[in-house]
Amino acid sequence: MGLARLTSRGQRGMDAYEVIVEIHLAGGLPTFTISGLPAATVRESRDRVRAALQTLGSPLPVSRITAHLGPADIPKEGSRFDLPIALGVLKADKRYPWQTDATEFIGELALNGELRPVRGVLPAVLAARDAQRAIVIPAANAPEAALVADATVYPARHLSEVVAHLDESSLLEALQPAPTVPAPYSGLDLADVRGQIAAKRALIVAAAGGHNLLLVGPPGAGKSMLAQRLPGLLPPLRVEEMLCVASIASIAAQSANEAALTRRPFRAPHHSASAVALVGGGGSPRPGEISLAHLGVLFLDELPEFQRSALEALREPLESGIITIARSNETAQFPAAFQLVAAMNPCPCGYLGDGSDRCRCSQTRLERYRSRLSGPLLDRFDLQVELSPVPLERIAAPAPDDESAAAARSVDAARERQLTRGGILNARLGDRALWQEVPLGREGRRLLIRAAERWRLSARGCTRVLKVARTIADLAPTPEVTVAHIAEAIQLRCLDRAL
Repeated sequence: MGLARLTSRGQRGMDAYEVIVEIHLAGGLPTFTISGLPAATVRESRDRVRAALQTLGSPLPVSRITAHLGPADIPKEGSRFDLPIALGVLKADKRYPWQTDATEFIGELALNGELRPVRGVLPAVLAARDAQRAIVIPAANAPEAALVADATVYPARHLSEVVAHLDESSLLEALQPAPTVPAPYSGLDLADVRGQIAAKRALIVAAAGGHNLLLVGPPGAGKSMLAQRLPGLLPPLRVEEMLCVASIASIAAQSANEAALTRRPFRAPHHSASAVALVGGGGSPRPGEISLAHLGVLFLDELPEFQRSALEALREPLESGIITIARSNETAQFPAAFQLVAAMNPCPCGYLGDGSDRCRCSQTRLERYRSRLSGPLLDRFDLQVELSPVPLERIAAPAPDDESAAAARSVDAARERQLTRGGILNARLGDRALWQEVPLGREGRRLLIRAAERWRLSARGCTRVLKVARTIADLAPTPEVTVAHIAEAIQLRCLDRAL
């Protein structure tokens, strides 16, 4: 009879909760049972552990083996518990005097005993650090774990290496933290977009205040080019932001180290993406595109071609900055403070208002096309900009150098003013804070009321006009919001007059 106890980490949303892995050996017919609400992947751990231990030269004992994963009332899924289960069987069978109370273990076992990577390692490393424990992980997960500077992490390639480490015959080498300074942005420049002065101005305003932006124009006007250059205007991620972005990527089984060491995320899903792909979900909830774009940009090209249900699902996270996914057996919450940038054609054929007679869309067809976007969704775009075709002489004209660099400096300075003033970007200002930041004078109030009555702006639309006006003032920079700032903000919502 033997008993062993080790610590691991499960994954539920962004929470890497503690899992106590208990192994009990008893007499009776040889069996191997795993309890604690294991999913099919966890139950299959028996076969992986059996083969790995046999390859190691320590076959399963001829005993009744019970592996319990506590807490018992939380569903367990994934292959991350292979390593602690195998070590627990060895410890209980061989009566090894291993000291494992100060160490956690995560990893999938191959049949030959190699350790394979698992998703969600970075949140587990952060949780182990907060619990003041070391953690053993697969070597393939080392790049993302190295982002945590003050954690004790031991990467291993094989089960035998972990056994030798616990025996103290050959200690694993602790992982050295990687630099947390993001790589310099070497992407696309605003100078590549010829003309479109008003659209470039709107892009800079959107970057400075974190505002949502809708670009409407015919094919070839530069909508996608503008959106793709937005990341180059945004400031680098801070260390805590990098860890959050990398944790989301790790949970989604993506390359977390690359996501954290470059600029802010830029996600551009295809218009065939479902609601689950955008907001997240599944039987065991995973983050969707809006969470993968957290603290960055979500770009939806050909906006009306997306499923209406998928677009409507964006409304709540656009306001709250989080997404809660509820299932019958668990509820997961993921951050989703993303900046939405979308592009669409003015009509189904794309040529309405381009100055030619190529558009053949009927009024019925045009209304059907525009009805794919609901009023509440359009109301959540702070900036709505209409683009016109660029004349050929402007396309052939020489472009300035490093236009994005100059714009990025203005954006960075404007953001710094916002964070110093209220600790939050203008796009996220609450109603009370907004009215404190933008006290309207008589002329400003009169202009806003006249615009709201003429174009039937909603209360949300009016507050978003004021948020954009505050950002325009920060770019100026001026401490007070003037009538000119409000007028420009109204002009940047021109689609309220057309759609």
